[in-house]
Amino acid sequence: MAQAAEQTPRTGPATTGGPATIGDSEFDRDTAVTLREEGVYDAELSAGWTIIHAVNGGYLLAMLGRALGEALPHPDPFSVSAHYLTASVPGPAVIRTQTVRTGRTLSTGQASLFQYAEDGSEVERIRVVATYGDLDALTDDVRTAAKPPAIPPLEHCLGATDGPAPIPGSSAITGRLDIRLDPATVGWAVGAPSGKGEMRGWFGLADGRDADALSLLLTVDALPPTSFELGLKGWTPTVELTAHIRCRPAPGPLRVAITTRNLAGGFLEEDAEVWDSADRLVAQSRQLARAPRA
Repeated sequence: MAQAAEQTPRTGPATTGGPATIGDSEFDRDTAVTLREEGVYDAELSAGWTIIHAVNGGYLLAMLGRALGEALPHPDPFSVSAHYLTASVPGPAVIRTQTVRTGRTLSTGQASLFQYAEDGSEVERIRVVATYGDLDALTDDVRTAAKPPAIPPLEHCLGATDGPAPIPGSSAITGRLDIRLDPATVGWAVGAPSGKGEMRGWFGLADGRDADALSLLLTVDALPPTSFELGLKGWTPTVELTAHIRCRPAPGPLRVAITTRNLAGGFLEEDAEVWDSADRLVAQSRQLARAPRA
């Protein structure tokens, strides 16, 4: 979630010849991992997913999710819990995975991403424990009181080029996302935050790639932080994030709603829901983050 409170021009990747497809998009290329040996993967953290100088936490989560999807016998993330230990920067990284348990319908593993210090030693950036399964094997039984968030139509929401600063952060990541925020949650952009700790909007990738289970790990940590609507500006680094992937999303834009109910002691929580074009709750998350200093 770590976002900054300054806006630079949007300079996203060029898209020609129609939308990108799952498996053949910038997101897929930039989250790719290469098997070095059993349980060890080499990776390159792209500068295209940075906020100021740090790599976005959702992008990192998706990269580790990809490595675990290759290491475990089940294909899809069901529950992923990550602890962010130190800020990641663009450049080479190594991911080390371990299978904890393998069952008939679920498997559990853990993974850590390391980068290199100036003396060549490894520095652990993020540690993940995750349970994987097969989303296509889920039953159709749904009993829920949850309802999709009330967000104005996409054309009535605000994107990166609308207004003075509707989406803050470095141009690198904003250029790779297509986020249209609910006008009711962008008061902070004009100096009039609501104080409600809410952020809502439409979400997609700028190159048109549809969402899948892996990209949902990015989605839950991609909107501006709710601390902006609480009247705070600055970096809001994630301490811990747990995401639940509930079903495979239908094609089309996603709706994301994030709320914070309690900022205390310099920390806040964010509860996120992600809904697909078929009005299904496809992902949920909660994270603990360090609040910007007033």
